[in-house]
Amino acid sequence: MQIDPNGNWRAFRHRNFRILFASNAVSNIGSWAQRIAQDWLVLELTHSGTYLGIVTGLQFAPVLFFSLHGGALGDRFDKRKVLVITNLGGGIASAILGLLVITHNIQIWHIFLLAFALGVSSAVDAPVRMAFSAEVVGKDDVPNAVSLNSANFNSGRIIGPALSGLSIAAFGTGPSFILNAFSYAIIIFGLLKLRKSEFFSMPRGTGTANVREGMRYVIARPDLYAIMIVVFFTATFGLNFQIFNAMMATEVFHRGAASFGLLGTALAVGALSGALLSARLEGYRKAIYIIYASITFDISLIVLAFMPTYLLYALWLPVCGVTALTTMIAANSLMQFNSDPVVRGRVMGIYLFVFMGGTPFVSPLVGAMSEQFGARTTIIIGGVIPVLASLVVLSKYRNRVEVPQDFSIDVVLPTAYENKG
Repeated sequence: MQIDPNGNWRAFRHRNFRILFASNAVSNIGSWAQRIAQDWLVLELTHSGTYLGIVTGLQFAPVLFFSLHGGALGDRFDKRKVLVITNLGGGIASAILGLLVITHNIQIWHIFLLAFALGVSSAVDAPVRMAFSAEVVGKDDVPNAVSLNSANFNSGRIIGPALSGLSIAAFGTGPSFILNAFSYAIIIFGLLKLRKSEFFSMPRGTGTANVREGMRYVIARPDLYAIMIVVFFTATFGLNFQIFNAMMATEVFHRGAASFGLLGTALAVGALSGALLSARLEGYRKAIYIIYASITFDISLIVLAFMPTYLLYALWLPVCGVTALTTMIAANSLMQFNSDPVVRGRVMGIYLFVFMGGTPFVSPLVGAMSEQFGARTTIIIGGVIPVLASLVVLSKYRNRVEVPQDFSIDVVLPTAYENKG
């Protein structure tokens, strides 16, 4: 099949991308199946939103310690080899958790420990995987690859929660963790099947490829750090659907595991639509549009809190999904496309740190707030805070958020620039 080099599917021209896309499809289903199963397992063992928030916080806490260095590893070493190691670690953690559940030996501290271990793997994996896209498809096709990967991710978000919810109802949570462990094996196999000869050559940092250089680069780019501020508040306070949906399903609507899983699927329908829509909106991937898109998502989240029934809540979730994914895909693409290859891994490490760095602290707070004040009030707060933050950024950086025309990396990172050849 001939693929239009300027079309919405152009990243599929690359054989390596097609292999990764297929293996990631399986991996994404497994990851979402585990997320639903883990949340439900915590509620089964503790009946506590606070514990649910703690587990979520522990899973994302490693971002604070490892994502910046993960990005530096990607700039210094072979990204494919790093990804094989990180996926092996994630697969082992998932398999252990599944076996503990199936053998009826699971305790809450096991979940704490293994959620943290899985978080370590993900914290290193994510910035490397993001930066790896340019080597797989080339810089020009990165925005399209980001959109297609997001569509892939959210296809798994549709299938995974529904599959996990049905599996939990029939067999308990154990099989969902085993499925995720298997999915890690699939992604490792896919990585090993890539042809190195078809990678796009990108400049690689030399020496220590330290995090400080990445920080200095971002600080010199208002178009990057303004978006990072918006993303921090939106992701930290607004993207807590794991907790929002779990508490709304159990405490407000008094539903079971299957209904909880379907809420994840409803959200994913909108997220997938947003990912597919993003492939057609590459011209709008500018900082100013990302800020407006974030405000739109935050408002949709506030509206969600007022949905009076389970059905209306589920029907509004796709709207939240569309607006959330359109915002995050645009932000992710802008970071990758507008960053110099020499520091792209570190920039994406910083971006991931910003994107998820507040979660370890805020998720337990969100869980506790939902118990103390109710899920609806907590969702409203989760929408209002990022709206205010986006408006402040808009007023302060409105005239500084586009790519500076006279920017040169040699001013910021002269050593790295010289190594570009």
